Amino acid sequence: LFAVDSIPAVFAVTDDPIIVFTSNIAAILGLRSLYQVLSVAVQDLVYLEKAVAVVLGFVGIKLGLEVFGFEVSSLLSLAVILGIL
Repeated sequence: LFAVDSIPAVFAVTDDPIIVFTSNIAAILGLRSLYQVLSVAVQDLVYLEKAVAVVLGFVGIKLGLEVFGFEVSSLLSLAVILGIL
């Protein structure tokens, strides 16, 4: 049931059922292959899960700061995320 939430988004863009079907099939195949890569990577890269958790925490803090009017630049965000990974 990967990419089920993208069906309404595609219908918002087009009414052509072939485009809706093919785009969702491509999304499903892409997500399944990405899942396979990540499942192998988690076994090989010991700190991957912790790094992803820290990146998600950073993104959450960044979004929280934007609510209070403090904007973190994209370059700084990219540097932090790449540094963590």
